[in-house]
Amino acid sequence: MADALLSIQGLAAGTEDKPILHGVSLTLGAGETHVLMGPNGAGKSTLGHVIMGDPQYQVSAGSIRFKGQDITELSADKRSLAGIYLSYQAPVEVPGVPLFSFLRTIADKRPELKMPGRKFRARVAELAAQLDMDTAYLNRELNVGFSGGEKKKVEMLQLLLLQPSLAILDETDSGLDVDALSTVSRAMEAYRAECDGTLLVITHNTRILERLNVDRTHVMVKGRIVEEGDASLISRIDEQGFERYEREA
Repeated sequence: MADALLSIQGLAAGTEDKPILHGVSLTLGAGETHVLMGPNGAGKSTLGHVIMGDPQYQVSAGSIRFKGQDITELSADKRSLAGIYLSYQAPVEVPGVPLFSFLRTIADKRPELKMPGRKFRARVAELAAQLDMDTAYLNRELNVGFSGGEKKKVEMLQLLLLQPSLAILDETDSGLDVDALSTVSRAMEAYRAECDGTLLVITHNTRILERLNVDRTHVMVKGRIVEEGDASLISRIDEQGFERYEREA
């Protein structure tokens, strides 16, 4: 395995009244692509949000280390600046905030991404074209009135713009038609090719994985990692489903 970028040890977490994750341990090497699969309600999205530092979840045991630093108590904004990105399953609408202004604001928080206004606008337009996104969307309010596929394109636009060290894609394929799914897949390929970043793809649909070279596959059931393997595990799950894991959990 490549040098550990993210190391999770014995992680237990949940909301105030509901424990969700139970003793999760997971290591992602730099430049690797990992897939986290499991049935609905397994805790996959919770793990992504806990890694990102979502304050609605509390860690009761274990640790999260990123680039060698313990970030278990770090706030979400500091984790973002450190190089972690989470693509949401259901991106929220933000009335009153134009998409371009939002992108400019988040990019300005990263010294390595600062550039003159004209150059920045050209860069964003280039990425929009790569995602088959009309640049007129850049002047619209963030995600307001956007379709599901358009919202996911905005998430991919942020991914390619920010070039994080670790990208967590939470059910990015949810509700997408064939064309939108192809666009998202291309964005994931571009991220891996251009940034050599680490991907953690959370999904229960194997179609989005067809164009990815997957290093490790993890299966989560009832808040626990119950099996791990290489890319061949994806095909086995595609054929057999999660029923066996659910019976044994």
